[in-house]
Amino acid sequence: MTLWFEQALLPGGWASRVRLSIANGRICGIETGADARPGDERHAIGLPGLPNLHSHAFQRGMAGLAEARGPGSDDFWSWRELMYRFVARIGPDELEAIAAQAYAEMLEAGFTRVGEFHYLHHAPGGGRYGDIAEMSGRIAAAAQAAGIGLTLLPVFYAHSGFGGAPPGEAQARFVTSPEVFGDLVDRSRAKLGDGDLAGIAPHSLRAATPDELRAILPVADGRPVHIHIAEQLREVEDCLGWSGRRPVEWLLGEMPVDPDWCLVHATHITPGEREALAASGAAAGLCPVTEANLGDGIFPAAAFLDAGGRIGVGTDSNVRIDAAEELRLLEYGQRLTARARNVLAQDGTSTGGRLFRAALSGGGQALGAPSGLAPGNWADIVSLDASDPALADRSGDALLDSWIFAARRPVDCVWRMGAKQVSGGRHRHREAIEARFRAALARLTA
Repeated sequence: MTLWFEQALLPGGWASRVRLSIANGRICGIETGADARPGDERHAIGLPGLPNLHSHAFQRGMAGLAEARGPGSDDFWSWRELMYRFVARIGPDELEAIAAQAYAEMLEAGFTRVGEFHYLHHAPGGGRYGDIAEMSGRIAAAAQAAGIGLTLLPVFYAHSGFGGAPPGEAQARFVTSPEVFGDLVDRSRAKLGDGDLAGIAPHSLRAATPDELRAILPVADGRPVHIHIAEQLREVEDCLGWSGRRPVEWLLGEMPVDPDWCLVHATHITPGEREALAASGAAAGLCPVTEANLGDGIFPAAAFLDAGGRIGVGTDSNVRIDAAEELRLLEYGQRLTARARNVLAQDGTSTGGRLFRAALSGGGQALGAPSGLAPGNWADIVSLDASDPALADRSGDALLDSWIFAARRPVDCVWRMGAKQVSGGRHRHREAIEARFRAALARLTA
């Protein structure tokens, strides 16, 4: 199979008249300055698919349901109570249907791989399914049905607060022990599709004690390790009260944080923590749409990137699934903080270009799957519709600037492992996936 693009973004930069040869799901050859040949599938603009490094797929089912204000002030913690009520009713069929919907929408938005931070392990009330990895299997099945690449991140969750506080009733479906966790991960890995992998995810410093963290880290076995950290100021204050140190400070001082790790959010960090995190090589997993929706705060991305830090973006709560919007809001948050423009660009360079390349590289690192249009990589490719008025008479990084900051939804086709999953902006199984999603929501809200 061969795809031909008038221009495409390669690791070394933009190239014209690019032929990508694909075999066994991978890019096996690249020609530049080449004319299209008979049988080539021709497109105008080719990009590597973006990694979505942080998702809670089931939350797509509650998108928009938490936008009415309660009797007092609303914040992350009041939103969490609504989330607990929603998740309490989700069964295996509902989880699979909601996740497939979320994953199809991710592909339509230009994401080709997702890091699923999966903590809904058990039956309502906390009872165990006959197969401890039943719900992991449903996530894997949803990813396979949608055709998206999956880095599954089974979550270790044991406590409701710092210092080993007992879990609450609403958290019973999430809770496991270090002794059981290895079996959960092993059984989850057995359910994955081709090209997929499973790391681990200690939920947070609130949910795992230091001894538990040390006990589960060998389960990663060289695969990704993701953790929520420093998302909320209350979390920082509680961590100080427990340990005398801030969350990122504690983690970097006590755990072997390296490029296999992804610190999700890391919103509230000091300059010293920021420099140490950059030096560790770990990625910061930023979720600008969700962080704005929950009122979390704004990560100091400009200073972090300038220090050599690695970043990727994720859709987290999936309240809105849009790759360009995550990148746009990341930059706009920096502009509002700094009261300046093009904050994340370097002198004389494109803002969209730096955003896209940073998210591509850092996201690929965080998900354990190198990203980019290069021989040997998975053929995860996005084409943009050159007829979109916002892309008129654009080339090179101006295309990225216009996609992120000006276009509406120009993603045309999306290939995962060389298989076309999106054409004309529509997922090939959209109708069937959406019908299952609607039926699942009808059951959950009855």
